[in-house]
Amino acid sequence: MVARYRQYMVVVREVSYHVDGLTMIAHLAHPDGEGPWPAVLIGHDGVGLEHYQRSRADILAERGYVAFALDYHAGKTYFGQPQAMLDRVMPLLADPERMRAIGRAGLDALLAVPGVDTGRLAAIGYGAGGRIVLELARMGTPFAAVAVVHPALPASRAEDWTDVGAAFLLCTGSEDPLCTPEQLMAFASVLQGAGRDWRVNIYGGAQHAFWAAPMSSADALSDGGTPDRPAATVPGVGHHAAHARRAWRAVLDLLDDTLRRSDGDEKL
Repeated sequence: MVARYRQYMVVVREVSYHVDGLTMIAHLAHPDGEGPWPAVLIGHDGVGLEHYQRSRADILAERGYVAFALDYHAGKTYFGQPQAMLDRVMPLLADPERMRAIGRAGLDALLAVPGVDTGRLAAIGYGAGGRIVLELARMGTPFAAVAVVHPALPASRAEDWTDVGAAFLLCTGSEDPLCTPEQLMAFASVLQGAGRDWRVNIYGGAQHAFWAAPMSSADALSDGGTPDRPAATVPGVGHHAAHARRAWRAVLDLLDDTLRRSDGDEKL
């Protein structure tokens, strides 16, 4: 049987908030209604909060979730600027307390949205944003589900995750040089030792950031680029359209499994 879901009208807006000495500009999308709605926090990858993550929030809102795509670059994106991106991201990844503060500020802004069901929370993270949501989970945020795609992984012990109740989805490409299948499976073994609910998806032939399709001119302009901005040519990074669809389907399945009501109600 194919599941059918009501498609909701969506309201979107920017949300500004202060953390890490910066003014962050997040993207909020939610159904047009009173709720209560389950809520999803989205952490962008190192390039910045761009069209893809904003569009994920919009899709989730159509399906009846309040989705908040946090920001940790103060509205900036680093397309075609790999060194500038690393200069921003690497010190952040070396400082778990900063990551937790950034993640918590975004989560607080999400929880402040009227109609959010605070008992049904989940998180999605890409790259460094994956590390941010993992740090939030490790510090005790009551996520029902955490989905991360080629995340920056923390050094962990099983005891770090024993009291974490989330179900985990870990995704990467078989050819990703930055988040390898071996690294992902090593982290999964830690979750196994902690008795967590986990699953790993490895996408054959996919490289790092395999979900990131080349943008149209309009999208490039909206993300601070130029109409003639060439596609990134960083080694080990490349789009894979089929696996991008499959990974997103896996994320939606995880959210449906963990956040949807079991009483048959069409509304989440």
